[in-house]
Amino acid sequence: MLRPVTPATEKRLRIGQVARQLGVEPYVLRFWEDEFPQLQAARTSKGQRYYTEEHVRLLEKIRHLLYVEKLTIKGARQKLEGSEAVNAPLAEIRRELEEIRLLLTRTP
Repeated sequence: MLRPVTPATEKRLRIGQVARQLGVEPYVLRFWEDEFPQLQAARTSKGQRYYTEEHVRLLEKIRHLLYVEKLTIKGARQKLEGSEAVNAPLAEIRRELEEIRLLLTRTP
């Protein structure tokens, strides 16, 4: 989770600026805020979103996971959370393959 923002001490970027920097539309950033609990933009007293450099780094990582690594939203969320749920299916498959290998190598 990101630490609380202190507007007086940190550089603040508006949603349009961040969207241009990342090469996505602003609605994509709003969608990502709904999908990734780690990402919560700070808001002005008028309700406008603003992002810090820490937010931008997290957004860059999300963009990389979704657009470059081609993960699903769920997969990207799990990777960001460092969840073991990402590796659980692989471990199960590995175990089943080992059982099959043992069956095939057994002499009758």
